[in-house]
Amino acid sequence: MVAEAILGEGVPVETGEQLELTAEERERIRLAVHAAEQHTNAEIVPMIVSRSGLYRDAQHRLGLLLSFVVLTLMLTTELFWLPWGWHGSNAAWLVLAAVSAYGVGAWLGTMVPCIRFLTPTDRLHHKVRLRAERAFRQHAVSQTREHTGVLIMVSLLEHQIYVLADQSIAQRVPSERWSSVVEAAGSRLTRGDLVGGLCQGIQVCGTLLAEVSPSRSGDNPDELSNELVIES
Repeated sequence: MVAEAILGEGVPVETGEQLELTAEERERIRLAVHAAEQHTNAEIVPMIVSRSGLYRDAQHRLGLLLSFVVLTLMLTTELFWLPWGWHGSNAAWLVLAAVSAYGVGAWLGTMVPCIRFLTPTDRLHHKVRLRAERAFRQHAVSQTREHTGVLIMVSLLEHQIYVLADQSIAQRVPSERWSSVVEAAGSRLTRGDLVGGLCQGIQVCGTLLAEVSPSRSGDNPDELSNELVIES
């Protein structure tokens, strides 16, 4: 599993986080995979995941930030909320305010815009890569007869597309050519056409695979399912 490509961070994938595909849309993707595999002995597995990581660190960061801001405001404006002067018992209010602010910040940190804003790009990429590698094993993409499996994964929260090819295919295709698959899918994904973008990426991938791993007459078994894989 040595070939990869990913959608550039400067191009957002406006797909939303709630994924609801109709039976017709799923069938459209299945047929795109079937058509793409007609002229290659490689196997394409399309996959959509809602997110590639939990990003709990974003919750902690926002919780700590909000807690610090609230404490700072309270300490610099104590004349307004402590007009009768400071007392030791008022420390409890500071602690309560800080804990409450942390809780609110941690809750806000579960929201997708906050996760994207607070999580570095390289960490998002790392999580997507790990999720793709795990899916590659779990869905037997690495177990084809001639090691010709290719995973095309769209990760919605991260707004990223990841293409991962098995060793037999990866050795024959320069890394920049995989980018053409991502760009083909991304051109529609950026307009909100999730199904159309994925189908277009599958089509371009099929054309590429037909060049480097063409099918042989009478020997082109369909080793992996053409169905779209959807996971949370």
